[in-house]
Amino acid sequence: MHLLNLGILAHVDAGKTSLTERLLHSAGVIDEIGSVDAGSTRTDSLALERQRGITIKSAVVSFALDDVTVNLIDTPGHPDFIAEVERVLGVLDGAVLVVSAVEGVQPQTRVLMRTLQRLRIPTLVFVNKIDRRGARYDAVLRSVSERLTAAVVPMGTATALGTRGARFLPGLGTAALDVLAGLDDALLTAYVEDEVTDDRLRTALAVRTRQALVHPVHFGSAVTGAGVDALTDGIRELLPAAGGDRDGPVSGTVFKVDRGPAGEKVAYARMFSGTLRTRDRIRFGEPGMSAEPGMSAEPGDGVEPVPSRATSDLGDTRADGRITAISVFDRGTDVRDDQVPAGRIAKLWGLADIRIGDAIGEPRKAYGHFFSPPTLETIVAPADGVDRRALHRALTRLAEQDPLIDLRHDEVRQETFVSLYGEVQKEVIQATLADDFGLDVTFRETTPLCIERPVGSGAAVEFNKKDGNPFLATVGLRVDPAQAGSGVEFRLEVELGSMPYAFFKAVEDTVREALGQGLHGWQVPDCTVTMTHSGYSPRQSHAHQGFDKSMSSTGYDFRGVTPLVLMEALRRAGTRVHEPLHHFRLEAPSDTLAALLPVLARLRATPQTTETRGADCRLEGTVPAAHVHELEQQLPGLTRGEGELESAFDHYAPAPRGTLPERRRTDLNPLNRKEYLLNLTRRVGN
Repeated sequence: MHLLNLGILAHVDAGKTSLTERLLHSAGVIDEIGSVDAGSTRTDSLALERQRGITIKSAVVSFALDDVTVNLIDTPGHPDFIAEVERVLGVLDGAVLVVSAVEGVQPQTRVLMRTLQRLRIPTLVFVNKIDRRGARYDAVLRSVSERLTAAVVPMGTATALGTRGARFLPGLGTAALDVLAGLDDALLTAYVEDEVTDDRLRTALAVRTRQALVHPVHFGSAVTGAGVDALTDGIRELLPAAGGDRDGPVSGTVFKVDRGPAGEKVAYARMFSGTLRTRDRIRFGEPGMSAEPGMSAEPGDGVEPVPSRATSDLGDTRADGRITAISVFDRGTDVRDDQVPAGRIAKLWGLADIRIGDAIGEPRKAYGHFFSPPTLETIVAPADGVDRRALHRALTRLAEQDPLIDLRHDEVRQETFVSLYGEVQKEVIQATLADDFGLDVTFRETTPLCIERPVGSGAAVEFNKKDGNPFLATVGLRVDPAQAGSGVEFRLEVELGSMPYAFFKAVEDTVREALGQGLHGWQVPDCTVTMTHSGYSPRQSHAHQGFDKSMSSTGYDFRGVTPLVLMEALRRAGTRVHEPLHHFRLEAPSDTLAALLPVLARLRATPQTTETRGADCRLEGTVPAAHVHELEQQLPGLTRGEGELESAFDHYAPAPRGTLPERRRTDLNPLNRKEYLLNLTRRVGN
């Protein structure tokens, strides 16, 4: 028996969760198929998921298909929860991309397929809802070929579309031979010599599908079960088994972190090598990785990379912990076990500091980010009587489960900022805080998340006991620009042995934290910071007495002086604020173009290409992230409800002159020396 870790992905409302229910029923895991509308599905376990009828958190469930054990991961379809999809992609052996036979290829479908192809994840396409009125076969198949990938192989034909009697008739036609012969010279030769058998064709199809070069397309209905048997045959025969050496070094990746009944952390991990056992002490973390979320885009994909890697002359640090319990997934549930071998997915207890994206044991590779980071931010406003500390703890718990939710806390104004993908995410956070934590909150206006980039080089230094420096520390720093997406690099131009390692580490950690707010309050994600000066006061003690802290340097001194030096160096270098821009693709009736263009101009959207196809037109260009939601709201009225918008973060561009966005600082304001020292004194006093 072999294993397959399978992801189910789709645009929202394509029927992804319903297909999961049907697959579980067909495999005998559940006796009755759950309903999304009734809120009785197996994988949508959150109360909010049942209420809204959408998937918010990824869920894992296991079932058997003859000799194949499938760990099936149901993922969200709404773009506001793309981070949930992202973390799953790195642990998949194969995927099923669900498309509606009524709506056809939708914006999120295209985003997902592009990513699956870039990662070379073998993917089957399942066209769902053939029993619904308006279901189409030829038009949807043509749309899949034109808008997703040309390398599609129809696995049969559909009949009686749009009725409860709709059926899928399996069978490979000439289209399969046409596609496969172009990829396989031997098959082409056999075709010319009229020696192609059905078995040979299916073998070639399996080989090319596992190489992610072709994508078989099935039609069916998750509601009636039509075509699902053929899909399960495809899953079993065409997708690759999970690999990995069970006797090799332990190596895995964490793709989800949850909390158990007692509040303990539970890590969901895919094991790629070795066998992890209960009571094993294991190292985890990602060497060289920063705590900042981001994205590492492939060259040439049109998306500016956002830093996900930090480098340092001080080396990498990883945590370690002991595995106290393991659960593996089997036949619809998770069961306790004393080990988890390569290829399997498990829930792990005992790793208190574990984070999503961490490598367990031997790092397999840097955890990639395949989609854009959040480009919006809002302030969470507690209702009267809500304990602000309890709110902060609850938000920290949510951010722990979603590393692309970034929190900033303003201690002076007692306000918490949270980053977002969209307005629906606001509603989900609000409902989760109310249902799970009993906290009533509202949100302030959503604003775009900008960044700052150095425009030159700048250096500054504070010397121990000189020029009014109240800290027993010498720190000199130089800030230089860096390539977009390179992250923050910390270098040393001083000898590592010139002072205790802990003081260097305090400087580096403080630099990374302080770069969260540049001269205008925005994160500085890409730069090189070089330590040019160092010095400290050695440990002093009086005769027959203990350590004299007033005469000896401590980590507090280096953490205190570093923000002053860094901000002064940054001030001398200068920074430019960049705003996030989305790439948009807009399709609408051609006769609505006259109404669309003025609105696009008002929203600072810049069409770069315009193409007319008969009665329809397509515009592609860029639009500031701040105006995407407004464009989405206005589009139906401007296009008689026929317009379709697809947008995703593309790059940062300099903010227009005269409208320089400022972000309110939440630190102690090291730009103002007097205010900073006063605020620091108050904090220490508290």
